[in-house]
Amino acid sequence: MTDDSSCELSSVITGTNLQRKVLKRLDVVTLFPAMFEGPMSESLLGRARQRGIIEIRIHNLRDWSADDRRHTVDDRSYGGGPGMVIQAEPICRALKAVRAEGVKRLGRSAKPYVIYLSPQGRVLRQSQAKSLAKRPWLVLLCGHYEGIDQRAMDWVDEEISIGDYVLTGGELPAMVLADTVVRLVPGVVKEPESLEEESFQDGRLDFPHYTRPAVWRGRKVPAVLLSGDHASIRKWRLSQAAKATREKRPDLLKDRPARRQR
Repeated sequence: MTDDSSCELSSVITGTNLQRKVLKRLDVVTLFPAMFEGPMSESLLGRARQRGIIEIRIHNLRDWSADDRRHTVDDRSYGGGPGMVIQAEPICRALKAVRAEGVKRLGRSAKPYVIYLSPQGRVLRQSQAKSLAKRPWLVLLCGHYEGIDQRAMDWVDEEISIGDYVLTGGELPAMVLADTVVRLVPGVVKEPESLEEESFQDGRLDFPHYTRPAVWRGRKVPAVLLSGDHASIRKWRLSQAAKATREKRPDLLKDRPARRQR
């Protein structure tokens, strides 16, 4: 590994190249790579990797530690206080190495979009996931302890949170973000039409679903769903989706006008 003390990444590591309009590569930089073994190899994400729809790589931040013996990547916070802070240098080295590896697969013009998973970030929404699914290359940076050295934020394009609460690190949020985004990539979900009728599309929740048997412990499936009348079924589903949204998430209805104006 070469050591570049200048670590000038702002002009080479970040970018917004959307020419290919579809996510092809996802890199995760973390202190705990083993946490991703199951989530990234099972279900939709695992099948998408096996079929070559998307390439997912997990990187151990300690591989870029300046301390070759202990592989330390954190230190005490200036100004005092409890907890440790991840240093800027390992992050710098990791992002440079990830970019160098990625351009070999995606081409010299490829530029990663770097996301730092942080409770201070904008809370993830479905509309944001749809936008990220159109970026050819995402790099997810997982914080830990008290976070990362603020100077490393120069190489981050966006901070994202999965909710207004604090977790032990960015690993679980990274898994959530990866699952949310990758499933929107064409070819990952077997029936793409299902993506258009699920929760948070057009600012509403999903409608109720039923399956066999038609009568279960005395409770019947709504007759309209058994009628074969597709127009009536669609009308029922729209009304039930509106009802569910009013009862469970009325805040989504308040947001709809503003979302449509953008």
